[in-house]
This record gives sequence, structure tokens and C-alpha cells, in this order.
Amino acid sequence: MDDRTPAWGIDPVPERLRTLGLADLTVLWGNLGVSLLVLVIGALLVPALTLRDALLAIVVGGLIGNAMVGAAGLIGADARVPSMVLLRAPLGRRGSYVPTALNALQCLGWATFELIIIAAAASALSDELFGVKARAAWTIFFGVLATVFALLGPVGFVRRVLRRFGVWVVLASLLYLSWWALSEANLRALWDAPAEGGSSFWLGVDLVIAITVSWVPLVADYTRFSRNRRSAFWGAGGGYFIGGTWMLALGVLLVLDRGLSDPVDIPPAVAAAGFAAAIALLAVTLDETDEAFANVYSAAVSLQNVFAHAQQRLLVVGVATLATVGALLVELRNYESFLLLLGSFFVPLFGVLLADWLRSGARYTRSQIFDAPAWRPELLLAWLVGFGLYHWLHEPPLGPSWWVDIVEETGQQNIGIGASLPSFAASFALALGLGSLGSRLPQPASKW
Repeated sequence: MDDRTPAWGIDPVPERLRTLGLADLTVLWGNLGVSLLVLVIGALLVPALTLRDALLAIVVGGLIGNAMVGAAGLIGADARVPSMVLLRAPLGRRGSYVPTALNALQCLGWATFELIIIAAAASALSDELFGVKARAAWTIFFGVLATVFALLGPVGFVRRVLRRFGVWVVLASLLYLSWWALSEANLRALWDAPAEGGSSFWLGVDLVIAITVSWVPLVADYTRFSRNRRSAFWGAGGGYFIGGTWMLALGVLLVLDRGLSDPVDIPPAVAAAGFAAAIALLAVTLDETDEAFANVYSAAVSLQNVFAHAQQRLLVVGVATLATVGALLVELRNYESFLLLLGSFFVPLFGVLLADWLRSGARYTRSQIFDAPAWRPELLLAWLVGFGLYHWLHEPPLGPSWWVDIVEETGQQNIGIGASLPSFAASFALALGLGSLGSRLPQPASKW
């Protein structure tokens, strides 16, 4: 099989291109879990929680969140189409355009955010080693690198980059950074230290679920190239659990032992620890580019759900260019909350997808996807109810100030277990109940 596969569009992937096995997908998703941004999420858990409770929240939240990622990957492998095309089945052809727009915007935003973090890390390293920051140059360089990776496509990226050398370099670097984080730590004192409060175990679990489930609207873009459903489930869910859990735990240790919690502070601190630490951070920084690659690639593939005849390569270049320009112009602070607001749509949306897929006999046919009715309003309603519940329960409110004001005026509730699981359960239950209303039947293609 030639790794240089064509840029496959939205049609079901043919058997000859379904070449990613369990090892391939585990490597891919394990690398996607290795991110400086995931470090920051781990840093948010402490010192509000004890070290023991933070680590337990990471494991429990990771198991729940990655079960969702794995299940979404399995559904994608079964149908062999991208995530946003898959949503034609539960939401309708036109209905799927709503999450498509949200996902394209989310992917563009996260690609921009990733490039900001990567450039900050590279700038800190070059300043420490050579006395030159060159942040704009680093932003452009990594924007071009993410574009090249996205043009390779999932099969080419895994086979030609990750499996040949990427995974081994990152693994060695993670081992070194973990040793550096632990080398001067008094683990007994850290384990016995009391929590400062302000959060709870289940809110910590909810935070881990939220960052993990953010990959649900992307996962089928990659698992559609999987050899089978089993490889998709365990490769995506298991791979991200390994990488994500490692980085979350490392983030907890960096706060408790090194006092680092801001993503901008981490690169200079590591770079200042010596040449070996700087090289290790450089490897992790380079690996961060695969998150940018994934968001650029998935934004392009998502847009093909609406513009099916658009050339994927042109969409990749366009998205990467916008992300790079955004990374040069956008300030880091107050940007993440907007992206999390977009991401909150996708926890209840997965509940709708899973319920409809199960009602369909745990398998979607080509007709159910490509001949779906224009709209399935009852399942769109189930999705929006879950989204509303998510924001009614989430503390603090997510998003820009105008949205926060709207949520607070509704009399926001805090039940102490977070928002992810209740919103997922509500949309799942509603979709099961409302899915029998009959709009599943294929209809002639709409003219609008």
C-alpha cells in the first residue's frame, strides 16, 4: 500500500484505503494526547484538589471521555465517512450543516490556538539557547509544517512521520520531562498536602471528560481509514487515554512541584533547566504540530460536507493560512473560553448520534447517510436541549460576556457533578424517545 494516498472526500472509504490498524491508530491518538494544552488542563485540577483526588479524577474522566471517543471512532469506521457526513443520519442532510459550521469554526480556532502555543514554546527555546525569539517566524514555520502534514492525509502522516520516527522521539522526551518534573519532588509531602478547595472530585472528572470529548467531532475523519471497528475503538480511545492521561498527570505535578500553571510559563521554565530539558521540550513542541495538523485537516474535511466538490487540498491550504494569520494577530488570553463554548455543543451531540446509531441496529447504511431527509427536527431538538442543560449546569459559565450574562440570568444550577454527563444523558434519552417519530425515511434531495 502506497502511503501517499489520494485526498479522499466524503464518499465511503474503499477497502483498498482502509489500511490503518490498531498500532497505527494507537500511535496517532497517543500523539494527539501529548499536548502542552493538555498539561494546562491538568494544572487546573490542583491545588483545588489533593494530588490523590486529581489523579483519580484524571483516570475516571479519561475512561469515560475516551469511551466516548472510541465509540465515535467505531461508528465512523463502520460507516467509513467523515464525522460531519456521519451526522447526516441523525440530523438530516441540511441539519448536519449546523454542526459542520460549528466544527469548522472550532477546528480553525483550535488550530490557531495550537500555533500560538507552539510559537510561544519555540520562541522561548530559541531565546534561551540563541538569544533570539523570532516568534512570528516560528508561527509561520509551524503553520507551513501543519499544512504539509495535513496534505499528507491520515495514512501518510501516520506511516511516513509518526511510525518512522515521531513516536519514538516523543516517547523519549516525555520520559525525560517526567523525570525532570519528579527529580526534586517530595512525593510524600505532595501526597499528604490538603486541598485548597474551590472544586470537587466530580467537577475535576467533568473537566477531563470535556477536554477529551472535544475530539469526538473529529475522530471519524481518521477512523474511516481503519481496517475494522475494533481497531478504531481501541486505537482512538486507548491511544488518547495513554497520551492524555500522561500529560494531565504531568500538568498536576508541574503545578504542585514547580508552580507552573500558565501555558506561556512552561516553555521558559523547561528551557532554563538545561540543554537536555530544552531538547526534550523541542521534541514535544514539534509533536504539538500534530494537533494543528488534525484541526486543519478536519476543518477542511468538515467543509466538504457542505461543499462536496471543493478540492480538499485547497481547503487545507485555506484553513491553514487563516489559522497562521490568526496566530500572528490574536491574543492568547480570553480566547480559550470561546473555543470551549463551541466545544460544549458536541457532548450532547454525541448523545444524539449514539442513540440514533443504536436504534438503527448499531450500523448505518449508505442510504441512511446519503439519502437522509433534509432535516430531522426531533433529533435537532434533543441536541439543543442537551446543549441548554450543559450551560445551565456548567460553573463557571463559558464563552464571551454576552453569552455568560444570558446563562446567569436563567438561574444557573450547580449540582456538583459537572455538566458533561447530565447533558449527554439528556440528549441520549430524548433522542431514543423522539427518534421513532418517522423522519428517518429517505426523501428526494431538497433544492435548498
